[in-house]
Amino acid sequence: MAAPRLRGGLIQVEFSDDELCGRIAERDANAFELMVDRHQARSYRLAFSILGNEADARDVSQDAFVRLYEAAGRFDGRARFSTWFYRILVNLCIDHQRRNRWWKRLLPLAGPGDNPDEPAFDPPSDEAGPEGDAMLSQSVRRLRPALAQLSPQQRAAVLLQTQEGFTSREIAAVLNCSENTARVHVHRGIAQLRKLLRND
Repeated sequence: MAAPRLRGGLIQVEFSDDELCGRIAERDANAFELMVDRHQARSYRLAFSILGNEADARDVSQDAFVRLYEAAGRFDGRARFSTWFYRILVNLCIDHQRRNRWWKRLLPLAGPGDNPDEPAFDPPSDEAGPEGDAMLSQSVRRLRPALAQLSPQQRAAVLLQTQEGFTSREIAAVLNCSENTARVHVHRGIAQLRKLLRND
C-alpha cells in the first residue's frame, strides 16, 4: 500500500516499486514516469559501468525502461522489483556487447588517458579537491579496461555487488544463476581485477 508523505504542506502518496509496476502494467503513464525518475540514474550508472561508453549506456538503459513498460504485467513479485529490472538491464548490456563485439575488432577505440606511458597512479585521498578528482579519474581510467577483460557475468556480478550493494541472492536472481555461482562470479571477478591492476 502506498505510504503518504507530507511535503511542502501537501500530502503526497509514495508508491512502492511493486505498486508502480502494477500501475505500469495498466499503462499508467504517470507511474512509468515516476519509475523512470526513481531508477534512471542507477540504471545508467550500472549500464555505463558494464559497457564503458556513455552513449551505449544511455541507449541500453532507455531500452531497459522500454522493456519494463512492455513487460510490467509479467512482474510477479517473487523477487524484488530492482532485482527483476536489473536482470533486464544486465541482459541488455550483455546482448549489446555481443552484438557490437565485431566493431571493436575492426576499430579499437582509445579514450583520453589510455596512454601506457602515463605515470603510476596513487589511490585517491578522502579529501575533496582537484587533486582528488584527478586521481579518481585516473583510477577509473585504469579500472575500465580491467573490467572490460572480465566475462560479462563476472563484470555484472562485481558491479552489482560493489556499486549497487546487491547480495549474492540478488545477484543470482539478476544473472539467473545459483547463489553459489553468483559468489564465484564475484570472487573470480575481483581476483582477476586485482591481478590485472597489479600487472598494469
